Amino acid sequence: MSRHSVGTTARWRFRHRSAWVVAVVLVLAVGCAPSRSGSLGPAPSVPAPTTGVPTTAAAPGRPATVASSAATPAAGTSAPPPPSTGPVAGSRPANLTLELWYVRDGRLAPTRRTRPTTVATSRLALAELVAGPNPAEAGAGLVTLLPAAEVSRIEAGVATVRLPGAPDPGTARLREAQVVYTLTQFPTVRQVAFGAAAPAGRVDYADLLPAIVVTHPVIGDRVTSPVTVSGSADVFEATVSVRVRDATGRQLATAFTTATCGTGCRGGYRVTVGYRLDREQPGTLEAYEVSAVDGSPIKLISVPVTLAATR
Repeated sequence: MSRHSVGTTARWRFRHRSAWVVAVVLVLAVGCAPSRSGSLGPAPSVPAPTTGVPTTAAAPGRPATVASSAATPAAGTSAPPPPSTGPVAGSRPANLTLELWYVRDGRLAPTRRTRPTTVATSRLALAELVAGPNPAEAGAGLVTLLPAAEVSRIEAGVATVRLPGAPDPGTARLREAQVVYTLTQFPTVRQVAFGAAAPAGRVDYADLLPAIVVTHPVIGDRVTSPVTVSGSADVFEATVSVRVRDATGRQLATAFTTATCGTGCRGGYRVTVGYRLDREQPGTLEAYEVSAVDGSPIKLISVPVTLAATR
């Protein structure tokens, strides 16, 4: 065979082998590339969100993102930090605000306490009930009927409470109502059982509420204008009126609203009233029903507060 023929044959074999190698490489590359409709494979590991929102798989080489129902941050604002996988030091609020139910004129009356945070919230609340009202509350007529109280367990939404001693039969239900209304503010407690008695909830003691309850503000609060008054009421045509009085008893402002239910049923209400005052001083917020007979205030609840100046 001539030298020219040998060279031609070698070049043909080289080209054929190169084409085969390229074809094999392409087939392998296609087989390894991810399909648009198939699985993307394992995404890069990220901390699982604590909110229960699913994580979205990401393309290889890109971080996974967390799906969220929150709106996308506006331009120029920073995105929220990634969710934590566990408790963060210092994330628990330093203070806890408790709603306490004392007794006033033979009816339940709410107030509040702010105390250092604790995991034993039920025990703390009962301890505050037993401690009784502060001087401002006592001056407004609040008392406690609990000489002692102890939570023995909380299970399946029922708190079992021991009330030592034999209560006065005339105040036994009021004493229990103080405990029930105070403990059921917590999501872990729906009812309270006293010893072997059947568990009871707020509805079982609703008859011990006054016609109008003011839950905000409470006795001793410092308020600014306009002040929002809220609570619950069972009054004629569900109409609740409020007014603001200064230290001399002079009426500064009035307003009214309609509760969500009334005339035989209890509903929530919320009303805002503004006032003008040139200096800070003691004052009173009053919530009442206007008599259908003569227009006078009836079923009146007074809340002594400090009125901030408006200038």
